[in-house]
Amino acid sequence: MVFVEKTGRTVEDAITEALIELGTTSDNVEVEVLNKGASGFFSIFSNKQAKVRVTKIQNVKEIATSFLQDVFKKMKMVVNIDIDLVNDTTMSIELSGPSMGVLIGKRGQTLDSLQYLVSLVVNKELDKYVRVKLDTENYRQRRKETLENLARNLSNKVRKTGKKFVLEPMNPYERRIIHSSLQDDRFVATHSEGDEPYRRVVITPNHR
Repeated sequence: MVFVEKTGRTVEDAITEALIELGTTSDNVEVEVLNKGASGFFSIFSNKQAKVRVTKIQNVKEIATSFLQDVFKKMKMVVNIDIDLVNDTTMSIELSGPSMGVLIGKRGQTLDSLQYLVSLVVNKELDKYVRVKLDTENYRQRRKETLENLARNLSNKVRKTGKKFVLEPMNPYERRIIHSSLQDDRFVATHSEGDEPYRRVVITPNHR
């Protein structure tokens, strides 16, 4: 938490000084009065000053935006950042601009890594966990549809050949898509095997 302690002739004066130093407004801070100072008519003759501790409230959107701006600046990329707080526990981040393929990476690995880092930064100072969903060019939905089609095609292949099929390593989210797509398929069964980050889905004939 970022905070400053300031003194002033009155509590209001001390708070004003703190807001100037923090570069924010009163609705973005918490104020603790450490010393009220002198009050009434004789306050103008007193050397006893008011003292406050003003703490800047962490804004999750500001934290995420600042972190991403620093990352893209170092990457020398121009990226538009659109952040929406869906609710108290979910933050949706949409990135747009030229060369978004660089941010997606092979099978979305760069996008997943960036999402993970943003989540770490955002949740570092928060009491309640906020889930971060980061996307660009609708990649998440397109990838989901691709994996669902892949699951159906492989199901047909396993059913026809009677042999199991082992997919390439996937992250937990993508493995869940495969499992979910085939959970009602009576001809095949799925399970995961191996250790992260090389854990993969195995599709086998269902002999029940």
